[in-house]
Amino acid sequence: MESGKLLESAKEAALHFAISDELGMPKPWGNGHINDTFLIEGEKRYILQRMNKNIFTKPLELMENIVGVTSFLKEKIIKAGGDEMRETLTVIPAKDGASTYQDEQGDYWRMYYMIEDAVSYDQVESEQDFYESAVAFGNFQQLLSDYPAETLHETIPGFHDTRARYQVFCRAVEEDVCGRAKDVADEIRFFQEREAIAGVLGDLQASGELPLRVTHNDTKLNNIMMDKETGKGVCVIDLDTVMPGLAVHDFGDSIRFGANTAAEDEQDLSKVNFDIHLFELYTKGFLKGCQGSLTKTEIAMMPMGAKVMTYECGMRFLTDYLQGDTYFKVHREGHNLDRCRTQKKLVEDMEANWQEMEQIVKKCSEN
Repeated sequence: MESGKLLESAKEAALHFAISDELGMPKPWGNGHINDTFLIEGEKRYILQRMNKNIFTKPLELMENIVGVTSFLKEKIIKAGGDEMRETLTVIPAKDGASTYQDEQGDYWRMYYMIEDAVSYDQVESEQDFYESAVAFGNFQQLLSDYPAETLHETIPGFHDTRARYQVFCRAVEEDVCGRAKDVADEIRFFQEREAIAGVLGDLQASGELPLRVTHNDTKLNNIMMDKETGKGVCVIDLDTVMPGLAVHDFGDSIRFGANTAAEDEQDLSKVNFDIHLFELYTKGFLKGCQGSLTKTEIAMMPMGAKVMTYECGMRFLTDYLQGDTYFKVHREGHNLDRCRTQKKLVEDMEANWQEMEQIVKKCSEN
């Protein structure tokens, strides 16, 4: 849709939500790649989003998850004497009481109150930012530790079923639709030699040793709103992928992304290293935020969470490369292969630092 038409659609959609303000013209907001996001100003400020129906094919189930989780969080925040309008998202219902408005084109729209006096960062600008994001995501786990995770919908089925992703990878190698397998034999061998990694966390979940939790599944720094004055994490946002999962997946994805000394698609692998100091910093913050809500097995599996998530992501990049770059957006030839190789390097670094990682988690959990 052209930008002018999209703005007109946003303006029209905003009129269908249960607010009495006289609203200004919607302005494009943020730099998200999935939903179309707008800032609208009235007596208060609002965030309006057109949900991406190609990615989120069941928007009503997704919104049921968000309304359920945010309502639960509000009760906890109020009981603790916090500010429920800043510390979690507030969904503004449509005038008919629904959580969304569906326009004539079949698109779904939703609206939130803006989290004021807070900012999000796309990159780690300081170690303190990384630490505070860990506290915030740990606190998110703690607040939702007694939420019935099994009642949530799976917005993306099998999202972190690493064993299933390994099977898809093996099929991609076998089918070799682009004739690329012969040039990446080392990378293929790396992931195949570590097949056992794919089943570790799933097996522990199946046996009941790792409990099902409410997980965020996109635990990057820019999904935390930081207070402008204190620099503390105020609110966890972007709840589209909130669903049942494992706490160590959320922890591990943060490490995979944040404890890398280089960009995810860095071509010079000499710049790619696993930063053990940042791992310790994030571990301290995450456990502080969790406030004792994790089990002993969950804590013991935190290093494995980091390794599994990095392994899984690297394997997905390689799978996409073998299949012709059909899933992840690429901006140059071999882009997915570059991404795969950074994850491979990080896994190798983690293996080299494995004992220290385990000692760090043990030390942080005892303090």
